[in-house]
Amino acid sequence: MLQRVGAPPNVRLACQLRPSHDLAVTPLLPVTAEAAALRAGSTARHGQEREIAVLFADLRGFTRLAEHKLPYDVVFFLNRYFEAVGGAIAEAGGIANQYTGDGVMALFGVEAGAEAACRQALRAAGAIVARVEEVSRSFGADLGAPLQLGIGIHTGPVVVGEMGYGETRYLTAVGDTVHVASRLEALTKEYQCERVVAEQVMVRAGLDAPGYPRHELTVRNREAPLRIVVVHEATRLADQVFLLEAPSSVPSAAPID
Repeated sequence: MLQRVGAPPNVRLACQLRPSHDLAVTPLLPVTAEAAALRAGSTARHGQEREIAVLFADLRGFTRLAEHKLPYDVVFFLNRYFEAVGGAIAEAGGIANQYTGDGVMALFGVEAGAEAACRQALRAAGAIVARVEEVSRSFGADLGAPLQLGIGIHTGPVVVGEMGYGETRYLTAVGDTVHVASRLEALTKEYQCERVVAEQVMVRAGLDAPGYPRHELTVRNREAPLRIVVVHEATRLADQVFLLEAPSSVPSAAPID
């Protein structure tokens, strides 16, 4: 039962408890909560301020592509696309929480630190590009041209919580960090690149990448300009993150008898 609902290791079934004295009980979920609420295992669902990484990904030219397709073909293609993007995000440790048209918003580090969140987001961006390239090859000539993506990543404080109404409630984030990440994704068109990343994301991830172009961006409600990094090949930067996190290949010294 606990495995099916994805309960963490410190959770037990109430029917297995045998209290030997009076207990104080603190409800963690409303009485109307379903198993999906427990499966999330996140205290942030009730509303907390967290420092996370936010990623926006958008498919270029999809409107033109969909104009001459049957509705069935459009839905089939989008589901393949979302499967590729959502799988890459989940495997990197993120949460794909919004699918809008051909765009995706993802959160990283809801239950982890900002450093881990930034590395996860950078890895996910590389995996997203690689998987969308596979989708593009699988459709071949039906697309007319290879699929192109724009990805924006920013890090900073947000309010995370489960929002919505009725059955459409889901975990999401609100705040200036989200708006800036969306703007960075839009800038990929201007810079004609795959990804625009806030420099702070690179710093938090522990990456020193002097070879990437940098620019300063004026952001509304911010006194200081935001420094951004323009990345033309998302997969190459993701490889640098993997190397950063990989254990040292140098063998340890053998013990002395």
